[in-house]
Amino acid sequence: MALEEPESRVWNGLFWVIQLFICINAVAKSFLQESRGRMLYFYSIASPTAFVLAKLLFNSLLMLLMSLLSLLLFTMFLGNPLEKAGAFIGLVLLGGWSLSLVFSFLAAIAAKAQQNAAIMAVLGFPIIIPQLILLMRLSSAAFSPLLTIPAGTVLMLVALDALIILLSVILFPFLWRD
Repeated sequence: MALEEPESRVWNGLFWVIQLFICINAVAKSFLQESRGRMLYFYSIASPTAFVLAKLLFNSLLMLLMSLLSLLLFTMFLGNPLEKAGAFIGLVLLGGWSLSLVFSFLAAIAAKAQQNAAIMAVLGFPIIIPQLILLMRLSSAAFSPLLTIPAGTVLMLVALDALIILLSVILFPFLWRD
């Protein structure tokens, strides 16, 4: 609010950095908060694939809700420099989903490393920075009436999300056995 109404590039960058920290605080702790007893209970009643897919789905829905709430608060407090609000909302939902998938998967790995949240940050930032830059570049088109959002880049982001889901389904059963 000290910036009053920032220019669109600052607004965009600030929005996505805030989204990153919202995701780390809200979504990524899902595996880290589970006790060993609860994990043993889940191990006895569910398959690893069903468990990880349920966690990914729950975290995705949570992050979608948090993303929309954050967008609402941003427009209330920092103004609305968007030219293409519908496209930006779609990118916010896709970006929130992407961030939640990555950090949910990393939280599962970090939970097996003696509940160490620092490992999540060490593993996460090299993975998430290219995705965050891609989201910022894609969403910058929503601030200009002349630029269009390239469909190929959006499909690349969706392919990255599918890859993360596939990696989670393949690799989580190995973590589950410990």
